[in-house]
Amino acid sequence: MKYYSLNRKAPEATFKEAVISGIAPDKGLYFPLNRKPLDKGFFDQIEQLSNEEIGFRLIQQFVDGEIPDQILKEIIKETLCFDFPLVKIYPDVFALELFHGPTMAFKDVGARFMARCLSYFNQYENDEVTVLVATSGDTGGAVASGFLGVKGVKVVILYPSKKVSEVQEKQLTTLGQNITALEVKGTFDDCQAMVKNAFMDREINDRIKLTSANSINVARWLPQMFYFAIAYKQLEHKGKKLAIAVPSGNFGNICAGMMAQQLGLPVDHFIAATNSNRVVPNYLETGNYVPSRSVQTISNAMDVGDPSNFVRIQQIYNDDLSTLRENLSSSSFTDNQTRKAMESVYNQTGYILDPHGAVGFLGLESYRKNNPNTQGIFLETAHPVKFLEVIEPVIQQKIDYPPQILKVIDKEKVSVRISDYSELKAFLLSR
Repeated sequence: MKYYSLNRKAPEATFKEAVISGIAPDKGLYFPLNRKPLDKGFFDQIEQLSNEEIGFRLIQQFVDGEIPDQILKEIIKETLCFDFPLVKIYPDVFALELFHGPTMAFKDVGARFMARCLSYFNQYENDEVTVLVATSGDTGGAVASGFLGVKGVKVVILYPSKKVSEVQEKQLTTLGQNITALEVKGTFDDCQAMVKNAFMDREINDRIKLTSANSINVARWLPQMFYFAIAYKQLEHKGKKLAIAVPSGNFGNICAGMMAQQLGLPVDHFIAATNSNRVVPNYLETGNYVPSRSVQTISNAMDVGDPSNFVRIQQIYNDDLSTLRENLSSSSFTDNQTRKAMESVYNQTGYILDPHGAVGFLGLESYRKNNPNTQGIFLETAHPVKFLEVIEPVIQQKIDYPPQILKVIDKEKVSVRISDYSELKAFLLSR
């Protein structure tokens, strides 16, 4: 499989080259040159397949022999080593729980897959690779856990000071070894802009081999297809129309779902549910894509004012807005609406939504009002324990720490404070 830059001013790359470089030389995102739908029988018989078999069939064509099949299967087995339960909340409304991995967030899948691919590709190399990543919350912890102790790889994570939860911060600042956390005075957009500037800085790139572990990297983005298919596998009534609502910030997760749909996954419609950062809802309403500075909300991992992966979604539909609208709708919800959803669902069912899952739930319910005969899945992307300061006052209940969080919550935070790009550059060049 070859990959091309969506800026279309760079040579085509192999999967290995795309993974190692993260972003194309012309600063465009890599996108697979081809995609071949799987045979219908694969999805008709999906209940008979293991999660590992599902993952292998979905990703194989995108790796295309650059990793031997047996090793790829081992990578997938290690990636999918935890459960992805589909939980019924109301009739025809299901939560796909993606928080049963080591850092209790959906990004464990992409981070674990990418870390193992990069380790395989780098096993005979002498040069160190520096993974440079910005996080609005869960990416940092997942990347830190996924790459911890990986030989020949250093990880540098930028996160916005005082704009991630305590649990999220502890997960990315307490591991040590080859993981360094940079605490940035600013927003996630500031962190992401610094990372982009570093990738464009010739002086840095002449001295350091950089790659990214954000969802801009194809090895972080594509394996997220796995759990959309795993969710479909668990549905009892597969003949009924299906809509999937994804709480969306940088739009990598929902884009992966759309790629799975391109491979034949029977999803009738996707809903990108956003918080008050409504760049995409505005675009789908007006046809004008206007990035804006991010707004801070209680669903902080979605506080993105210029989602990187939306250009990939546009490419899937050949930049045809009318076709995109047929497959994707998007709605925005305030913090007050999010809290009310958490309170209502808990009081009615006892189920605890995290703020991001609550936004996804609201997006699905909004869609189903006009499409009542549709069954729906919304993604629960992180464990509620990561947002105690938001959830506990709403449901008026104490949430206990699970074992994954108990391991880090009492550890000492270690971070390097920076304010601007010059300080990031100086840090990278001093390593």
